[in-house]
Amino acid sequence: MERRIIQGAGWCAVTESGKLMEYISGDDFGQSGVILAGKVERMMKGLNCAFVDIGRKKNGFLPLQETGGSFTGGAVHSGETLLLQVKKEETGDKGAFLTRDITLPGRLVIIMPMNRYIGVSGRVTDESVRERLKLAGKQIAGGRFGLVMRNAAEKSDETDLRNEAETIFTQWQILEQRAKSSGKPGTVYYQIDPLERLKEDYAGEDFELVVAGEKPSPDILRQIHESHERTICLKNGGNIVIDRCEAMTVIDVNTASSAGCVSKEQTVTETNLEACESIAQQVRLRDLNGIILIDFIDMDTERDRNLVSDRLYECFRADRIKTVIHGWTKLGLLEMTRKRK
Repeated sequence: MERRIIQGAGWCAVTESGKLMEYISGDDFGQSGVILAGKVERMMKGLNCAFVDIGRKKNGFLPLQETGGSFTGGAVHSGETLLLQVKKEETGDKGAFLTRDITLPGRLVIIMPMNRYIGVSGRVTDESVRERLKLAGKQIAGGRFGLVMRNAAEKSDETDLRNEAETIFTQWQILEQRAKSSGKPGTVYYQIDPLERLKEDYAGEDFELVVAGEKPSPDILRQIHESHERTICLKNGGNIVIDRCEAMTVIDVNTASSAGCVSKEQTVTETNLEACESIAQQVRLRDLNGIILIDFIDMDTERDRNLVSDRLYECFRADRIKTVIHGWTKLGLLEMTRKRK
């Protein structure tokens, strides 16, 4: 696979073997990941959440309980000021979705100052390497913060890992002091720009950095336009239909005018396999996340269903955002989740 990270004037993109997989325009850079000080204004214990003044027109939404058992923050109290991170930007009438479990990414490691979890990127598959990195992570963190070893850490020595972790942790301590001295809601730290984030997320993997002009190429523009369409045509005549709902995204696979295979069973399987590649591209390009249900064309055998789920897993292996293929439901739908980021 030939991966390119393309730097344009006010935009950036990722292509893999010529296919556009990610596109970020200047209008879409947003503030997702920004760290800010927020004052708890209203507790909604019945909904297990709080509304927080973050210095914007709309109050942010903060769950009272963080996911995972290694978060070290205590209970939330009305009127107190907290350091928070934007997990998902505000949309429509909804304010920004906030978290107290802050993450600070570097090229080699991710620091979680309000957590004590020690982990290793899922892209590191060698068990002996994972164990080595996890042990190093525990020694570096020393119980002061949580830490995740990124894919690029596999080829780095412990000194480099420790130096980056200490630098980021020092940055966090400065942010804490800045928030205390400010005493009012508002932004205290902006995340790095999207291009640098892409380079960090793909560090340790082969990619070519390409500098482009003010506008994307006609081929990239064509693929951007396609990502706004509800129906995406497949080469063999089939198609996929993508519908974003409030609680999830539903993707329907159809044979349409598919032809050329010897039997109906083979046509169905080949169309489903081809759809996997298109689904992975569109999910990444549109930045779909949360629950995703895929209604593949009905298959008669467990063997064919395994072929399709395995192909989908392979198609998402290159995704820098955590994606989990959960398997088939009783209704024959393939269920997957993609982390909000």
